[in-house]
Amino acid sequence: MANRKPIRRALVSVYDKDRLLELGKCLADAGVEILSTGSTAKTLQDAGFAVTEVSSYTGFPEIMDGRVKTLHPKIHSGILADQNNPEHLKAIADLDIAPFDLVVINLYPFYKTLMSGASFEECIEQIDIGGPSMLRGAAKNHGSVAVVCNEDQYDHVVASIKAGGFTDEERKHLALEVFRTTAEFDLTIASWLGSTVSMKMEDLDWLGLIWKRENSLRYGENPHQQAAIYRGGPSGIVNAVQSHGKEMSFNNYTDADAAWRTALDHSEPCVAIIKHANPCGVAVGVDIADAYAKAHACDPVSAFGGVVAANRKVTVAMAEPLSQIFTEVIIAPEYEPAALEILMKKPSIRILTCTTTSISPLELRPVSGGVLVQQTDLINAEGDDPKNWKQVTGAPVSSDVLKDLAFAWRSVRAVKSNAILLAKDGAAVGIGMGQVNRVDSAKLAVDRAGNRVAGSVAASDAFFPFADGLEILTAAGVTAIVQPGGSVRDEEVIDAATKAGVAMFFTGTRHFSHA
Repeated sequence: MANRKPIRRALVSVYDKDRLLELGKCLADAGVEILSTGSTAKTLQDAGFAVTEVSSYTGFPEIMDGRVKTLHPKIHSGILADQNNPEHLKAIADLDIAPFDLVVINLYPFYKTLMSGASFEECIEQIDIGGPSMLRGAAKNHGSVAVVCNEDQYDHVVASIKAGGFTDEERKHLALEVFRTTAEFDLTIASWLGSTVSMKMEDLDWLGLIWKRENSLRYGENPHQQAAIYRGGPSGIVNAVQSHGKEMSFNNYTDADAAWRTALDHSEPCVAIIKHANPCGVAVGVDIADAYAKAHACDPVSAFGGVVAANRKVTVAMAEPLSQIFTEVIIAPEYEPAALEILMKKPSIRILTCTTTSISPLELRPVSGGVLVQQTDLINAEGDDPKNWKQVTGAPVSSDVLKDLAFAWRSVRAVKSNAILLAKDGAAVGIGMGQVNRVDSAKLAVDRAGNRVAGSVAASDAFFPFADGLEILTAAGVTAIVQPGGSVRDEEVIDAATKAGVAMFFTGTRHFSHA
């Protein structure tokens, strides 16, 4: 008892009243004087608890539909008075103000209101003013005041009051939770309000995001690394619902994110198969089963143990062949019930459903001492439209070849640089990625394609600095190439393409990816 500060006087004002009566009974049984506001006071009074309304205590009525009710010196002085400071105690005693020992506040449901699709005006009204002010005041003065900001803490509150009050350490932990809660509340409002005004990248001189632990992971990229996943920022892979399989690992999440993003780059039915953050297969098809079959055919060896993403409902026709291959994760916007039954027969496959099909406009990449922020590399630049490409060599190509070139260009974005992607009939047939020079990437793509390279088209995420990389592709049988152009040796590359008799297009846009 010696290190517990007893509760004699409490201020209670909560929006969420689910467990209010349970708390009220605990306070009443302990002989605590309760001050409260509006509907909170009425709920407690209707249950038979003695409550002093704040307006009668301050002598100032609630006004403006409750916008002003606790913003009064008699309230904030009672919260902020350091009860170990004789001067503070004398100052409030001279004004007939008694100190509070406990403050219980939960905030207006701004985020819930925002997510409901409420109007701008309705969201504005859910910006709490008095609540954060009282919480922050009590948290600052946690040496004297215990402060509670959410229902999850009520069990602890009841236990502590029954034990005789709160210890210094308990009050410190409660204060910490307040500052986390008010910070999240303010950042949510700031992010929302920022989204309602037009801002360019150069105007983004402040960035605030909230990351809350979603789950602890068994380990990180390697077993000796601790890891966890946090939810925050725009909706994405973290919001996916897992309906089957083992727990997601750190590497599962990174690959699933890459796969999902790759599939979303395409508007046609698309399947992407990712291994170690790189695609080992990506294809579009007449339906999702056709797309899967074509994606898997790109590199069946690497697809073993891969992560599969589909941008359409997974059908039985896709699930049946997929279930024959060891797959770590499947992610899609929805599944046919019969397809789920087939997949769930595989005990280890992780089945994720993600209804978020939009891509965040910003990308964040942590670096030592800070974070890099850039606009997301979406396939929406002027040079991403084949109508804006410049053909620099070769005869006019057929519509089918141009369609394959457009697919290859859209798909190469997902490949780590240096990136070369060979495609035919709406499917990747050979991918070269992550090499320190474009020649090795070209060799790797050709090797992976094997005899399928003949008659294929190629996309390069950045320009060819020399002709040698292009010459590897043309010698293997590539008939058309799309690349950004812009090298100081473009003429050398153009001459090589002309000599090989292939069509080559410059986009003027680059899709380089380091990580």
